Amino acid sequence: MYLRLTDEQRMVQKAIRKFVEKELMPLENEVLRNEREGKPGLAPEKLKELQLKAKEAGFWGINTPEEYGGANLGHVMQAIVLMEVSKTLVPFQFGGSADNILYYANEEQKKKYLIPTINGEKKSCFAMTEPGAGSDTRNIKMTAVKDGDEWVLNGEKTFITGGNDADFVMVIAITDKERHQASNGREGVTCFIVDREMGWRSEPIYTMGPSTPASLIFENVRVPEENILGELHHGYKLGLEWIGYARWVVGARAVGAAERLLQMAIDYAKERVTFGKPIAERQAIQWMIADSAVEIEAAKWLVLNAAFTLDQGEDNRHLASMAKLFGANMGNRVVDRVMQIHGGMGYTKEMPIERWYREARLWRIYDGTDEIQRLIIARNLIKGHVKLGQFI
Repeated sequence: MYLRLTDEQRMVQKAIRKFVEKELMPLENEVLRNEREGKPGLAPEKLKELQLKAKEAGFWGINTPEEYGGANLGHVMQAIVLMEVSKTLVPFQFGGSADNILYYANEEQKKKYLIPTINGEKKSCFAMTEPGAGSDTRNIKMTAVKDGDEWVLNGEKTFITGGNDADFVMVIAITDKERHQASNGREGVTCFIVDREMGWRSEPIYTMGPSTPASLIFENVRVPEENILGELHHGYKLGLEWIGYARWVVGARAVGAAERLLQMAIDYAKERVTFGKPIAERQAIQWMIADSAVEIEAAKWLVLNAAFTLDQGEDNRHLASMAKLFGANMGNRVVDRVMQIHGGMGYTKEMPIERWYREARLWRIYDGTDEIQRLIIARNLIKGHVKLGQFI
């Protein structure tokens, strides 16, 4: 067992950190100003410009297979990259990647959807959540009815990340109601690739945070048979794989943001003087800093363990739930302490803390709520699916 980054991993980490500090952090005031004015934090053309700069530096398709032009650095490296990028509130992501389940596409689908997505020519989104089916995916109502060589989709998806800008959606719909009911929602649903031009529309959902998810409305949207992704009636497995991958990623983002926030608190505490002393000398402040540092390290190792397990080709769903649950809650506790340390200034929109505060609250909800993660973790242990200590 070796609990340190390799020389190669450390080199990539330093390069990413330099890119974030040089290219992204200087844009933070501009992003905050744009968001206050109701504009996107980062204009699409600016995002593309930054992605091309990153590509020139060798960062393109961080975890995309080499056959598609990616770096294929693995999940541990992706976790490290996410932690570094999340140290800024600038809404940036490296180009050259695609949703993990899109790799299940057949050759024709790869040419039409996967390759253009990797190349940045198309944008995708994944849609499973519905107004009455969030954590309880068994309650999905959207239907797909066969009509000749086409399927007719009807229903609504909600809180879909990227849904306002997507050119196509990978959407889950019921294709066999009896099978869906008999299997407790695990079968009888299928994943379809649906172009926007096929007729679905999106409506923005305005939230307390910086993101604007979408509702997707399907009214007799006709989808050709060849647009089925994966196997007919077995789309639930793809949905679980997409969600499971997203969970430990939330933990990685929380770690990165929390590290940046804690450093801000440390710097401020050494400068802010009250009653003749820097507040860094006050025990109350020291304890908040200490507790935050310990929780960040704990969350970091949970995330890296989940990513490492995935790199080994092993089932990491239990670890992903643990990384998501602890990481998201850690992030919320840290940003709250950092705001408290900054006092009134931390509450203003002149600083990024309140913005992170609003964003962090979402981490405990999307891609599986705290309650769902606890349910999964406890169920795995009680039913014996996972043994204590089996991952070390």
